[in-house]
Amino acid sequence: MNAPFQTPADPTEAPLWDLSDLYASRTDPRIEADLERARALVGELNALQGQLVAARADAAVLGERLDRAVSRYEQASDLLGALGAYAFLAASTDRNDAGAQGFEATVREKITVIATPTVWVTLEINQLDEAEIEAALTAAPGAARWRPWLRRVRAMKPHELSHELETFLAERGPISAQWPRLFDETLAAMKVSAGKDELTLSEALNRLSDPKETRRKAAAEGLNEALGVRVQTMALVLNTVAADHALESRWRGFRRPADSRHLANEVDGDAVDAMAEAVAEAYPRLSHRYYALKARAMGKATLNQWDRNAPIETTAPRGYDWAQGRELVLESFGDLGDEFAARAQGFFDKPWIDGRARSGKQSGAYAHPVTSDRHPYVFLNWMGERRDVLTLAHELGHGVHQTLAAGQGSLLADTPLTLAETASIFAEGLTFDRLLTTAPRAEQRGLLAGRIEDGLNTVIRQIAFHRFETRFHDERAGGELSVERIGEIWLEEMGGSLGPAVTLNPGYEHWWSYVSHFVHSPFYVYAYAFGDLLVTALMETRAKDPAGFTPLYRELLAGGGSKGYVEALAPFGLNPRDPAFWTIGTKRLEGLINRFEALV
Repeated sequence: MNAPFQTPADPTEAPLWDLSDLYASRTDPRIEADLERARALVGELNALQGQLVAARADAAVLGERLDRAVSRYEQASDLLGALGAYAFLAASTDRNDAGAQGFEATVREKITVIATPTVWVTLEINQLDEAEIEAALTAAPGAARWRPWLRRVRAMKPHELSHELETFLAERGPISAQWPRLFDETLAAMKVSAGKDELTLSEALNRLSDPKETRRKAAAEGLNEALGVRVQTMALVLNTVAADHALESRWRGFRRPADSRHLANEVDGDAVDAMAEAVAEAYPRLSHRYYALKARAMGKATLNQWDRNAPIETTAPRGYDWAQGRELVLESFGDLGDEFAARAQGFFDKPWIDGRARSGKQSGAYAHPVTSDRHPYVFLNWMGERRDVLTLAHELGHGVHQTLAAGQGSLLADTPLTLAETASIFAEGLTFDRLLTTAPRAEQRGLLAGRIEDGLNTVIRQIAFHRFETRFHDERAGGELSVERIGEIWLEEMGGSLGPAVTLNPGYEHWWSYVSHFVHSPFYVYAYAFGDLLVTALMETRAKDPAGFTPLYRELLAGGGSKGYVEALAPFGLNPRDPAFWTIGTKRLEGLINRFEALV
């Protein structure tokens, strides 16, 4: 990325989080105590099995029993969710520690043993008729608050299996999770040789934005080699995850591999296809055009793939120290109001952020909500570049969203992916706008290029990922794909998205193998493009009336998953079912490219 800053930052100044709000250590006696509490809650819940259907003729009794059952379900989920979160959070910062990895796997297995007997809850709810449920919610006002969660449960009704099969799938979960674990541990242990340096994956990816082409090239070639050595393992992981996903999808009666994700997101698959197609049709006037302009600006006929995120300017990039990054991000949250800034500040004060890059820590960034009765944690690998400031804003956007939605309770705070990226991308956009408006004129071209590239990476690149993933899963239905075939699909989709101005150098065919979403969350990636285009429409709305926008925006975030995305956007006068809605984002990106062309 483009990072016009003054001096390299010291990554060690970034904070380490404190997980003691969850548990003090892997031997904390509270862990066993909470497992026992969860067992007791599940026992209370399971005592209600059969009583929902038995009360179907008495709306008041059914409503009271629904309220009691779902409340116990949520309480048990909170206890088990906190345990699982602690194990994952601790393991993600030390993937080289066999003890941490084993503890995570063991906790996951214990959680499964406790939670699996509750599969009857949603199955029994779906034995009831719509009229019976509606009458119960009317007769028992306390139960009415579960209406949004029940809506999601009911949506799954056509795809539910027998009690025995649902139990089997739940018990199989921890075993299936070993494939993502293998993926994570393989990448965490990987070292990338780049000239005289030995880098982690995060450090190597970060070096692709180095102002010196020799360093970028060395990092890219080192990644080619390191990924190439491991690509057979990663192909086995991806093929197995896809086969496992296809098996469950087939039993559940989903027509296409992505349909289960669409159902969870409460979005129509045809709408996602239309969005992806619209973005792909925009490749020539967006990414193809921009990279041709960037090549011209850099004095090149074409760009090597390691030049894609290179700084435009030849001056040494300026680096943010942690304090500078924190200040910029908090000021940006303050643009939305004092409450937003205060909630973001809390993550720094507690501390709830692990930003320090180090050996064994997995790459990437995330915000983990834990449970609504706890608090979120933010994870990133701070290198002191502009991109890291925006990543901090992005993940804190998630974190603030999670704190606002916590009042809904864990079951209703959980936000479908159609809205899950809203606050994060919005916060990132506000932070970039502050960077651009406060930068000296000499730096603005580089910043503008960086903003365009962020947009291309969020919309164009993620849709290219989605198209790659869709094609891979479709072909995997006919049998296991070879490393070579996976690489061919990757090059076709990435080449199509980047255009003729970018050369995909030998070795790039293996770069699909570090994209964690393909393994951890199949068909997640389109949510980034969905969210970016949605946020662009929201930001255009805010520009017309900033003061009037903030309370509506707060209400949207605080609603968590209690509303679908169409209903949630209605107060803003936005209709995502209108095809014109999706062109707002692509037109805005095209406008930025026009501004960049005037500076080239």
